[in-house]
Amino acid sequence: MAERILIVAPSWVGDAILSEPLVAVLREPLGEPIVDVLAPPWCSPVYARMRGIGRMVENPLGHGELGLGRRRALAREIRARAYTRAFILPNSFKSALIPWFAGIPRRIGYAGEGRRALLTETRRLDRKAFPRLVDRFVALAVPKGRLTPTPPAPVLVPNAANAAAAMRALALSTHRPIAILCPGAEYGPAKRWPTEHFIALARSLFEEGYAVWLVGSPNDQAAALPIAAAIPGVRDLTGRTDLGTAIDLLSLASVVVSNDSGLMHAAAAVGRPLVALFGSSSPDYTPPLSPVAHIAKIDIACSPCFQRECPLGHFKCMRELDVKLVHDLARKVSA
Repeated sequence: MAERILIVAPSWVGDAILSEPLVAVLREPLGEPIVDVLAPPWCSPVYARMRGIGRMVENPLGHGELGLGRRRALAREIRARAYTRAFILPNSFKSALIPWFAGIPRRIGYAGEGRRALLTETRRLDRKAFPRLVDRFVALAVPKGRLTPTPPAPVLVPNAANAAAAMRALALSTHRPIAILCPGAEYGPAKRWPTEHFIALARSLFEEGYAVWLVGSPNDQAAALPIAAAIPGVRDLTGRTDLGTAIDLLSLASVVVSNDSGLMHAAAAVGRPLVALFGSSSPDYTPPLSPVAHIAKIDIACSPCFQRECPLGHFKCMRELDVKLVHDLARKVSA
């Protein structure tokens, strides 16, 4: 009988994508274990596009919600699946409760928030040895004392039929090379390249013959609207697709230019040429992992600050990230 493994997934879309190498490593030496995922519903499209995921168990609890009764009810459902191991990727106390309630024999995760009693195998996080989030995830699958392998790059498998259906529904065409711009970032404005920079980039690419699409969630519409308004012919798709369709459309791009966001990681995971814009965050921690992904950033003393808004008020890390530099890099890497 195949071993059953449960992964308790992160809540951020980008972090969920970075958990794919853990799935690959878990399946590699064991043949065909069943690897299921407990994740928030907004991450379902990510795991639906990962090879090796057996079942997606939706965690309906919102961020910060304790909901002990609902956690116990979900744990009863999970107990019936007879998992032998659970890998708990978030470091919160709450994230370890359901595997504990479910009585999964081996519960593996990093120490944090006083949750040692909920884990059977507690790992100490060595930030120097594992600077990247993807390394930290994969290290959980390696027995203590053994060398952690270099993680493979995350891979998502786009749904070609869904992409074609979206193209028809949105009246999109692939007659021109496609440049997809992702001007949003859920975490906060400190991660977002200025709107006027995106406008200048979009205008240059459009005039050079690219079809320019703006892709993002409904929360990104405010960032996209001025870009589309400034350049007739640019297609604003923000809020018009679900996450899965956005991932599938990214797979059609000749080049993607994105802030540090979930869509940045999605573009890398579907193998598209990518220019990733970093300011308040660090490519040393959550870089896009792809041989065709390229980083655009400037060196400034206060970056990275990891704040949602610029604490100094000048926003230099993004404002001084030059449009020409980004444009030239996009043209250089474009397929």
